[in-house]
Amino acid sequence: MTACRDFELPGRSEAVGANGMVATSHPQATLAALDVLRAGGNAIDAAVCAAAVQAVVEPTQTGIGGDCFALFMREGEATPTALNGSGWAPEAANLDWYLDRRMAEIEVESPHSVTVPGALAAWEKLVLDHGRLPWGRVLTPAIEAAEEGSCLPERLARDWGKQVGKLTRNPAAARLFLFDGEAPRAGIIHRQPALAQTLREIAVAGAKAFYTGHLAEKLVATLRERGGLHRLEDFADFGPEYVTAISTNYRGYDLWECPPNGQGVVPMLMAKALEGFDLSNWQSVSVERFHVMAEIARQAYAERDLFVADPRTGKVPVDWLLSDAHIRHLRRNVSLTGRILNLETVLQRPHRDTVFISVVDRDRMAVSLINSVFEDFGSGIACEKTGVLFHNRASSFVLEAGHPNCIAGRKRPMHTIIPAMLTRNGQAVMPFGVTGAHFQPFGQVQILTNIVDYGMSVQGAIDHPRMFARDDTFEIERSVPEEVMLGLGKLGHRVTRPENPLGTAQAIWIDRKLGVLRGGADGRRDGIALGY
Repeated sequence: MTACRDFELPGRSEAVGANGMVATSHPQATLAALDVLRAGGNAIDAAVCAAAVQAVVEPTQTGIGGDCFALFMREGEATPTALNGSGWAPEAANLDWYLDRRMAEIEVESPHSVTVPGALAAWEKLVLDHGRLPWGRVLTPAIEAAEEGSCLPERLARDWGKQVGKLTRNPAAARLFLFDGEAPRAGIIHRQPALAQTLREIAVAGAKAFYTGHLAEKLVATLRERGGLHRLEDFADFGPEYVTAISTNYRGYDLWECPPNGQGVVPMLMAKALEGFDLSNWQSVSVERFHVMAEIARQAYAERDLFVADPRTGKVPVDWLLSDAHIRHLRRNVSLTGRILNLETVLQRPHRDTVFISVVDRDRMAVSLINSVFEDFGSGIACEKTGVLFHNRASSFVLEAGHPNCIAGRKRPMHTIIPAMLTRNGQAVMPFGVTGAHFQPFGQVQILTNIVDYGMSVQGAIDHPRMFARDDTFEIERSVPEEVMLGLGKLGHRVTRPENPLGTAQAIWIDRKLGVLRGGADGRRDGIALGY
């Protein structure tokens, strides 16, 4: 990696530390998790603490009404452990029910977009199975943030303001998240006493207090009052699941992902295919690099939309997708003189945001954890008595008979949130991830290739201009020069500038030669990486 950045240009320096490091998209979460490390907690304790704090202070992105995935790896272990904390659809959900009502898709602000939230059960399982600190101690900073309030940073306030319409359409959400019908400005303190009380009960009684008893009754009642099919049994029977992580090699490094129902196979497809191109022959911001990455990505996303679903309800052909023969086929489809036409795809919703957390502790346990309510403020449906806002992850299902990702009872949808882990020679090198729903695989591969192919620092790789190609869309951030856009246009791409920055990333590089940690957090949000 490069020694340092150009200090005459805007940007930020890498975080450095020897004993532990945390990188999140919110300063309050980073500080709380760092305090956990300094108090004797390990990387699992710190990551869950950060996730809980962000579930309070970043409600546009995450919450206890959302889902979670995690990868973690202890020093001395050869492979990461993966946890799938994504929730399932109600048992009563079936395709005929929706088709009988002439639904063509699952509306994002309807109760049918809400699967059982999996985050809390996943957090608790991680802490009880692998943490050092008591469950209640890990949740304490989140409880305090809900009770005492938190100041809105600038990017969060901007995103909050864009969702006034969604919140206004749900009176309970409006009362929880709007101030006299308006979004709070940057610097305003936002308090959530109902959520604080809910978290107190969960801290004492455990996650079962969320999935059973009076809290679950209030949550289910909220959804059923709006026409949802949810029942108490759907909540009570749910549990997260340890799954076997999948990997592929990229130029001597192993890239690890959670298996389907997540889209982790997509960055693996991209990385394996891109290994056949010497990216370093081209500038990091260039027509050639962006075009080749786009053409590989468009194929990988098309295959995701055709094949990726809950493997408990049908086989997902991961081995075939990653086979050498199939990867050669993807590469042969790439021409340096024009774009691929007529890709077979299934329409998916525009990408949204999420929160990603990277932690490494003194013992070099590395954690990559991601949490989300999918779209900003999720479904917009809130249970006012508990302070819980529901995600809308079930809107990722399709209503098409025979499709692998067709909705069914107790089935998990194709999921966009994916934590990543990079290893080398059986040791963790970098827990990392990128938010932005559909953008996440593309973002991960940009970070990976920025570091491995172009020798960038962690922070430099995160700061680097981004692009995103999927289906017939091709978005390029404003930091990319106009001549690159024009060059891509000549190759047949329909290039546009995105409405929002493309995703946010956090990462920590374990520098074993120097015995230090090097971290980065994305300036596209309000994030910060801190070490000690």
